[in-house]
Amino acid sequence: MAVSVMGSIPALKDTQLQLKTRMEKAVDDFRATLASTRTGRASVHMLDQVKVPYYGSDMPLNQVAQVTAPDANLILIQPWDPSIIGDIEKALRASDLGFNPQNDGKIIRIPIPQLTEERRKELVKHVKKIAEEYRVSVRNHRRVALEHLKEAEKNKEITADDAKHGHDRVQKATDDFIGRIDKIVKAKEEEVMAV
Repeated sequence: MAVSVMGSIPALKDTQLQLKTRMEKAVDDFRATLASTRTGRASVHMLDQVKVPYYGSDMPLNQVAQVTAPDANLILIQPWDPSIIGDIEKALRASDLGFNPQNDGKIIRIPIPQLTEERRKELVKHVKKIAEEYRVSVRNHRRVALEHLKEAEKNKEITADDAKHGHDRVQKATDDFIGRIDKIVKAKEEEVMAV
C-alpha cells in the first residue's frame, strides 16, 4: 500500500526520489573513500587522494601519470611528463600514507610493506570511524525527507495517513542504506585483517 501511495502523490514521490538519490550518493562516496584505504595488498586506488602540483594547479596523480600495481607488494608510477617526477615524489612523501617512494628518474616504485597486526587494527578503527560519518550523512538525509513530509502535511498537500506511510518508507530506505554501509564495512574489515 505504501508504495502506491508514495508513487501517486507528487510531494511524496519527489521526497522519495530525492532521498534515494542522496543516500545512493552517500554510499557511493563511502565506497570511493574506502577504496583509497590501505590494505595489505597494493592497489592503485590507494593513491586516489594524492594531488600533484602541475602547471599551477593540483592535479590528481592518475591524471599526470600512469599508476599500476604489477603485484601485491608494489605500485609503479610513470609520469606522462618526466619533468614532474620530483613533484610526484614530494606529493607522495607529503601524503599521510606512510609510503617510501623510490625514484629512478623515469619511474617511481612504491613498495607496499606488510601491515602489522597493530596497524591492521588501527585501519579497522579508521574504517569504522569513516563509516559512522556516512551513517550520520544518511540519517541527515532522512531528517530532511521527514521535514519535507511534515511541511507537505502542514500545507495540506498530503493527508496524515499519507505522511505516516511516507515516514515508514523513509525509515525503511534509511535502514536499507545503513545496512549497505554495514556490509561494506564488514567486507573491508575482512580484507584489512586478512594476512
